[in-house]
Amino acid sequence: MNTALLVLVAALWGAAAGALLPRAAYRFSVPEGEEWRERCPGGHPVEGWPGRARCGRCEAGTPPYGPGAPGLATVTALVCAVLAAATDTRPELGVWLLLAPVGVLLTVVDFRVRRLPNPLTLTLALATPALLGLVALVPEHAGDWPTALWATLALGAGYYVLYLVNPGGMGFGDVKLALGVGAALGWYGWSTVMLGTFAGFLFGALYGWTLVLLRRAGRKTAIPFGPFLLGGAFVGLLIGAYAA
Repeated sequence: MNTALLVLVAALWGAAAGALLPRAAYRFSVPEGEEWRERCPGGHPVEGWPGRARCGRCEAGTPPYGPGAPGLATVTALVCAVLAAATDTRPELGVWLLLAPVGVLLTVVDFRVRRLPNPLTLTLALATPALLGLVALVPEHAGDWPTALWATLALGAGYYVLYLVNPGGMGFGDVKLALGVGAALGWYGWSTVMLGTFAGFLFGALYGWTLVLLRRAGRKTAIPFGPFLLGGAFVGLLIGAYAA
């Protein structure tokens, strides 16, 4: 399969997967300590997790109760297409394409309610090293599984220390998310781990200072860090995959 066709297939996969995220984003977007949403704003039960965020029992013309499917489909398609362009036909691309929709979903939920749900972060923490372990059995891969495992522990431990030092600025959800991110970055080596980690903190700092300059936040205002942790990992993966 040539690269152009591969990118197209990845984009189509991303668009299809992203279109199924709105309902899950709505159900997961609740404050810490509350149960996942079981009903639409009109009070009707919401069944299942994947699908559009629109209730068929509400009055005609009622707007969607969650984020729009076209926007999520477009973002997920772009993420998958860029990952495919950087990774090419190496087998680890399958892992990145499976994890990308989860990363988009986590980003949306964290921005909306500053929460990283355990079902998503813990799934990433377990699935990422497990899937990469399977990929390591394929001769054409370009990563190192033992380094991915060590990076899982190292990044998780590093974020845990930050959480202990400043629990107001670093949530425990970020610690759990760092486990899966560490495995993905570690696949391409320690330099990729450092690059992706630095990029995440840089993006978070730029976002925070932008809010301060716009007078929409103070210097001590807490911001959702999960999206920037994932954004840094995305940059690290692109560079690591391209250089591999």
